[in-house]
Amino acid sequence: MKVQVLLPKIFDFPFTYHSNQIPLKIGDLVEVPFGKKNEIGVVWKNNHSDPKDIKIKNINKKIKNYSIDKKLVDFIEWFSIYNIVPIGLVLKMTVGIKDNFTKKEDPNIDLIKKKVKSFKLNDEQNNALKYLEINNNKFDVSVLQGTTGSGKTLVYFERIKKIIDKKKQALVLLPEIFLTNEFKSRFEDFFGYEPAIWHSKITPKKKRIMWKGIIENKIKLVVGARSALLLPFKNLGIIIVDEEHDTSYKQDEGVIYNARDMAISRASLEKIPINLVTSIPSVETYNNIQTKKFRHINILNRFNNYPLPKTKIINLNINKKKDQFISDETINQVNKFLKRKEQILFFINRRGYAPYLICKKCGLKQICSNCSMYLTFHKNKNKAICHHCLFERSIKIECKNGDNCDFIMYGPGVEKIFEEVKKNFPNNKINIFSSDYMKKKNQADSLFKKINNNKVDILVGTQMISKGFNFPKLNCVVVIDADFSGRGYDLRTTEKNIQLYHQLSGRAGRFSSESLIIYQTLTPKDSTLNELIKNKSEELLKNELAIRKKNKLPPFTRLIAIIVSSNQHNLSILGAKEIKKQLQKIENIEIMGPVDSPLLKIKKKFRSRLLIRFNNKDLMQIKITKLLKTLKISSKIKLTVDVDPVNFG
Repeated sequence: MKVQVLLPKIFDFPFTYHSNQIPLKIGDLVEVPFGKKNEIGVVWKNNHSDPKDIKIKNINKKIKNYSIDKKLVDFIEWFSIYNIVPIGLVLKMTVGIKDNFTKKEDPNIDLIKKKVKSFKLNDEQNNALKYLEINNNKFDVSVLQGTTGSGKTLVYFERIKKIIDKKKQALVLLPEIFLTNEFKSRFEDFFGYEPAIWHSKITPKKKRIMWKGIIENKIKLVVGARSALLLPFKNLGIIIVDEEHDTSYKQDEGVIYNARDMAISRASLEKIPINLVTSIPSVETYNNIQTKKFRHINILNRFNNYPLPKTKIINLNINKKKDQFISDETINQVNKFLKRKEQILFFINRRGYAPYLICKKCGLKQICSNCSMYLTFHKNKNKAICHHCLFERSIKIECKNGDNCDFIMYGPGVEKIFEEVKKNFPNNKINIFSSDYMKKKNQADSLFKKINNNKVDILVGTQMISKGFNFPKLNCVVVIDADFSGRGYDLRTTEKNIQLYHQLSGRAGRFSSESLIIYQTLTPKDSTLNELIKNKSEELLKNELAIRKKNKLPPFTRLIAIIVSSNQHNLSILGAKEIKKQLQKIENIEIMGPVDSPLLKIKKKFRSRLLIRFNNKDLMQIKITKLLKTLKISSKIKLTVDVDPVNFG
């Protein structure tokens, strides 16, 4: 009997094999000969016609009793179609690598039971839980919104527990890898055992053990980053997307997709509920709430009824001294909290020491040789670094006069603010909280312990500190530069600012009746800032929706970006023009461009962009895919397709 087998490689179709009397069904994992090697594949649907006069080989064997669910097969197909990704690459995210099946047998995961801490929901949390559980046994998208510190996590923990008690599996998605360890302790306290943690940094051995535990239905609870969405659950009962608004859910390299949107698709095909959890929803989610597509409940009060922080705007036009980024008024306010032995956070969303370096003698700018980007000076390494390609350069460069360049450093980064904080508060314990300082496995965990044990007085951090962390003694947040302007190629600037600053304010005062967030700004009358401090985030989202509708932007239309890249600038433009000419054959789409990308060059590749706009009810991906397959593309250019782009850099 002939069967089709899909291989986890860059193929958009399965291959035909003889089953050789092996009883098989769709979803079964098999070993097959492919070229001179044996590969692991999955028995697929018989919807592909075979080339004529091709020799059909026999399947070697079935892999144990491993089989992926028919609903997952359907999801992989949908994922491939929607995101215009070869289906074999999507399958690779599910089955992993060949080593998963050829390595010697790994031990099973042993759940180490721990003492469960007692948690009791308040009335508002109980009401939220009851509301969410109305649709426990069917597809349902519910948005659990709550101000930071309201105890949203406890609500969905309770829901997960009930699902697991029914012998079903649960998946919790988090936007960033570093959040998994922070959540791990919370899970352990509540459930009494460690959840399976899944992300790109775990070892191949751990991945093998977990993969087998998941497909055998032995692991019931998985906490993971984006890639966990494609795991082969046997009896998935619920999906939780925490911090659903976070743009980190968008994978922008390799297989490009939005994990939040694809999670909704998987829940739909699995016929199970999904909870989107947030303090301020994304514009798309907010629109779906308004149109009643998603159910919604909002927890308005903090768990212990502590008030949200007070706010203070400091006008840097009159309060800032030369070569000083922290105003005297800010210093006075911070000292009040330090006297009470409370913790402070200084926030600036720029890595390194300074984002721009210019020689004051010859005017030389430190620009990456691979990318159209200024190099950021990192004082801890004494190097200028590109944050796109990681190119590094010494700042000892010969000037035109024969001496070394004398660089002026423009704009502060987190290292510069750290230095200034140390100067102004010399008697306090100060730590920096940035991805550049969290490279090693245990660095983040060690810092969290220090913070929670009151061995840190002041934190200086970047955006990563705004997400999901609970610091009981943190009662004052200083935003160094509350800038609500944005780069023109990011249509989500306003939305991101609303979410970021709301999250930041929520870090403070979770266990205190008196807390403060200070906004240092050069634009104190900015309407977005003033609406935000009045806690009118919903008004801001309504305004953003109105602007999007007027300008025919998502969620009222759909966008697909096509990026043409080449080593030669003229080839990227010419290639994009030719692709546009072909795309114009498709009806009911608008094609904008081609134009040079705002970030013209990345990793030595020049980039030109096309933007396809169409009705958000249409699935144009099928037509676009069909046309792209007919294109004869030069080997000197590369084509990247980004469905529902988040930014346009």
